[in-house]
Amino acid sequence: MSSDAADDIMDGTHSALRTHGYAALTMQDIADEAGLSKAALHYHFDCKHDLLLSFLDRLYGQFEARIADPPGDDPAEQLLSLIETVMLPPADDDPHEFRTALLEIEAQALYDESFRERLERFDDAFTERIRSILAAGVEDGTFREDVDPDEAASFVATYVRGARTQNVAVGTPLDDSLSAFRSYVESTLLPASAEVDTE
Repeated sequence: MSSDAADDIMDGTHSALRTHGYAALTMQDIADEAGLSKAALHYHFDCKHDLLLSFLDRLYGQFEARIADPPGDDPAEQLLSLIETVMLPPADDDPHEFRTALLEIEAQALYDESFRERLERFDDAFTERIRSILAAGVEDGTFREDVDPDEAASFVATYVRGARTQNVAVGTPLDDSLSAFRSYVESTLLPASAEVDTE
């Protein structure tokens, strides 16, 4: 498959998921959004399931790039930047419908090992990135010396997943969840009297 065709199909899948959600999504919907015939789409993918696995692989590559090097002058700022990057959408994107569709895909992971394996890659990469920032911060004194990077990373990753789910499911504002996370960083991770610069 040419890179142009792959881009068209993946972009079409993204648009179709936003419009139709996971459950109602059909290969015809994706073909329409990609500007292809259904036959042309089936030339590359036998079924919706296989296409969505490829789509998740593409998303994972983009996700790795997004979390690779969060900005910040110290580990505390880098940690906040990372969490904001994962929690908040780009300024030019309206993600609610797409995140709803992804939540539907996540629900399928209970029954589908191939979905589950791919979603676990996201979790593992995110948790490891958090852990490495925390470990660097403990080593250089940004974070308290009694912070356990493994334990804290697991907590933070779980918190972020829960906040995003709450946002999709019941509309809890992500800004509120980020504010609560900043309070956690200041009260639990930073030494007494230290504050993180959120500007």
